[in-house]
Amino acid sequence: MRRGVPLGEALDRYFERHGMKHRIQQASIIPEWPQLVGPKIASVATPHEVLRDGTLVVSVKSAAWMQELQIMSPEIVKQFARRGKRIKRILWRAE
Repeated sequence: MRRGVPLGEALDRYFERHGMKHRIQQASIIPEWPQLVGPKIASVATPHEVLRDGTLVVSVKSAAWMQELQIMSPEIVKQFARRGKRIKRILWRAE
């Protein structure tokens, strides 16, 4: 007789087998954005999507903030990676 597997575990295995787990982890950046970057950055920048190449697209309220965040990008990417959210780069767009 075959033993059942919890649904979460079965989905995790399926996503891993089909190479989707990484994309799901990347996409989770969007709803977790305020916790990942903090309230100050979250108040001026909104993530929109993670492209297939690993680029996170984020809109920013002003060009000045966009410049500041571009300088901070390498550290933000490293911070994400430490939390299991691996992206290659961030594309900041002024609104």
